[in-house]
Amino acid sequence: MNTTWERAVRRGDVRAVREMLGAGSDVNSRDRHGQTALMLAAHHGYRELVEALVEAGADLNVTAKYNLTALMLAIVAGHVAVARVLVQAGANPGVRGAGAPGFAGKTALDLALARQMTEIYADLQPG
Repeated sequence: MNTTWERAVRRGDVRAVREMLGAGSDVNSRDRHGQTALMLAAHHGYRELVEALVEAGADLNVTAKYNLTALMLAIVAGHVAVARVLVQAGANPGVRGAGAPGFAGKTALDLALARQMTEIYADLQPG
């Protein structure tokens, strides 16, 4: 992920990100930590940016450190609206985290339960 792209994502600058996507930026490129723009936007709670990245074809289920997805990062950061956008777009709530004790073997639902985010429980249920 180039620095201009990463800065725009970290600022939540939807207009700049759309322009860069239109100019050929890779929606699924990764930063030095292995995170995609969707992961960064989800973790920061940038709902409009998450919607734009989903619309641009961002991979919803790519994982980075501890096998966390954008959905899981949104939940960890407490962004229910962003988590809902991701689930409705088809993010897999069954991916299991790895490594760190707080994430190992846990799904998005497990993370939401641990954070008592009751408003998202039904969206994360299997089936």
